[in-house]
Amino acid sequence: MSALIQPEWIKFLNEWQLRILVLISLLLQIFLIVTGNRRKYISKNWLRFMLWLFYLSADWVATVALGILSHGQSDDEKCKRSSKPALDPNYVLRAFWAPFLLVHLGGPDAITAYALADNDLWLRHLLGLFVQVGIAGYVFFRSWEGSPVNYLGAVIFAAGLIKYGERTWALSSASRDGFRKSMVSDPDPGPNYAKFMDDYISKKAEGYRVSLGKAIDEYQVVHHPNSPESNLDAAATLRDAFYFFGTFKKLFADLILSFQDRKSSRSFFQKQVWDRAYRLVEVELGLIYDIFYTKTFQLLSPLGIVLRLVGVSLILVVFIFFPFISKDHYSTTDVVITYILLVGAIILEMYAILILLSSDGLMIWLSGNGTMLSFVGIKDCVAFATCKAVSFFRFLGALPAIRRWSGTMGQYNLLTVCLKDKLTTFEKVQQFFRIYELLERTRHRYRVDIPKGLKQLVFNQLKARISSDVEANVQICTLRCDQTVLKDTKCFENTNGVDFAQSILTWHIATDLCYVKDHPNPNEMSMLEATEWLRNYIITDQTSSVENLRFKREISRLLSDYMLYLLIMCPFMLPSGLGTIRFQDTRAEAMEFFKDRKCFLGTKELACDKLLQINTEIAPSEVKGDRSKSVLFDACRLAKSLQSEEDENPGAENGEKWEKIFHVWVDLLSFSAANCDWKDHAEQLRRGGEFLTHVWLLMAHFGLTDHFQISQGYVRAKLSLK
Repeated sequence: MSALIQPEWIKFLNEWQLRILVLISLLLQIFLIVTGNRRKYISKNWLRFMLWLFYLSADWVATVALGILSHGQSDDEKCKRSSKPALDPNYVLRAFWAPFLLVHLGGPDAITAYALADNDLWLRHLLGLFVQVGIAGYVFFRSWEGSPVNYLGAVIFAAGLIKYGERTWALSSASRDGFRKSMVSDPDPGPNYAKFMDDYISKKAEGYRVSLGKAIDEYQVVHHPNSPESNLDAAATLRDAFYFFGTFKKLFADLILSFQDRKSSRSFFQKQVWDRAYRLVEVELGLIYDIFYTKTFQLLSPLGIVLRLVGVSLILVVFIFFPFISKDHYSTTDVVITYILLVGAIILEMYAILILLSSDGLMIWLSGNGTMLSFVGIKDCVAFATCKAVSFFRFLGALPAIRRWSGTMGQYNLLTVCLKDKLTTFEKVQQFFRIYELLERTRHRYRVDIPKGLKQLVFNQLKARISSDVEANVQICTLRCDQTVLKDTKCFENTNGVDFAQSILTWHIATDLCYVKDHPNPNEMSMLEATEWLRNYIITDQTSSVENLRFKREISRLLSDYMLYLLIMCPFMLPSGLGTIRFQDTRAEAMEFFKDRKCFLGTKELACDKLLQINTEIAPSEVKGDRSKSVLFDACRLAKSLQSEEDENPGAENGEKWEKIFHVWVDLLSFSAANCDWKDHAEQLRRGGEFLTHVWLLMAHFGLTDHFQISQGYVRAKLSLK
């Protein structure tokens, strides 16, 4: 080894490896606390990758640094010559860094877990706490000589223990079992059936004619009051959202809801305008994000407040007294690094407080709910001062703007991808290493802002589906109207065998073909003007039929590309099926068709015309069999059938066709949302959020979910004697 590395380099590494690791650990904490909370409204891949890398590296770097510290003090020549070896002063100062590494292992408040799986591994983290605290304690006591640095180290050691304990507490509370247990009510055996039957047999034996009467317990449904029009501000939105958050967070633990919950929520949301309903859902999902991925709810508990005050106070004490300690015997470099650690610890704590002040959780805590604080007296001043301070720091750029999710939806268009020219040399290399398809999917996807009109129409569609019958609401979550349309168009021989992925691909291509057919210049309008026009467009009573048609057509295109994006990039959020295989086979058939017809050199309009010119009188399955799962020409048959309906009624201005297509896509969207598991919805919150998740929670507020398993109160039987 010495032959490969010069002695000077070995000496340099031995002297600087610990210093470098400690500084890297601090830098990682700064990056995590600054960017940790931003991932809930930024859906960029680079941010997710950097957070993943730094989140895993932070614990590893701190652990390695502790291991180097536990290895022992440096071999000082003066200590070797001395008959009574003494502690190296530099080792005593470096041992003072061990408690800071415990603080770093506690992690920033903004990101306790990278993914939901981290919460379920809280026992592993608890074991790590014992091990790391043991190592830090070993280093600390090994360096003990009764100096002022040792006493200050004991203070910061306590702060590190609190910080590390907070993280383990947060992970345990957000774990699947911990979160579920926090909401499970006491066991409910119901009325005493055995005692009732004993009385029944006893009375019957005495000769009475016993008949059974029933009485259902009456429960008062608490209706949450609507905020007056003059009070529809941010505080009222937070209060209303937190009220329903207490009930509907049970969905994320797969627990059941009662008929009281359904009536209370449905009556409230039916009276809301669409934009406020979505804001309420945004706040609720933001609070769910805080539960699963941050320390917010732990810090706002009585114990959390006490622990945080103690922890910050301990760090401040060390920060104040350390400059007054004599440092003549210590290395100047180590002293500078110690000051950097102290200043860094203070900055991290202050920034964490700023983030907490700007959180919805604290604003709700200040506004008062139940036993919380209320806006009266001095508490008014506290709330006002907090809001002003947060606004000031946001103005300076120290805090991010109020954004609870990305507000965007992914887009992926199959025909556009298939029209791509032949592979370049670099892409052939990617194909050789079997990463081309992964990179291609990433390369051709993009995100657009969700139009206000889309939210409005989805809200109105869901609102119109509400039924007073619980079973009817559950059926809405399981039935698909797209199969009825496919049956009417005779696109498939057996519509019952059409799986969900097959339906999405078929309708996606058919929608694209109809869109290009009705729209002479898709490259200019659909990508530029139409997207910008859609962003803030809302349907009103004054909307003309022409604008309404144009709007439905553009919205259908967006939903079509969004559902295909989910099928390709987030298949776990959709009902299981052969999505990947069907997509690959359909893409392969489309690319082969465009290559044979020389469509690569033309426009998308030309390619769609070529597809529609193919005679599809005979079903593709009868010609090709079922080995290939491509649905390209099944989609052509569907598009022709939809188009023929318009040709038979030319005065309809394409209204019926696009109304039908729009309703199919809303149906597929709501069906996907209702049948997506809560864990997948929760996972997407850390990726910028998904529109599908907001639709799912909105449906639950309207009672359109199968979680409402309690349809009435106790049925108490009574014995009637004759």
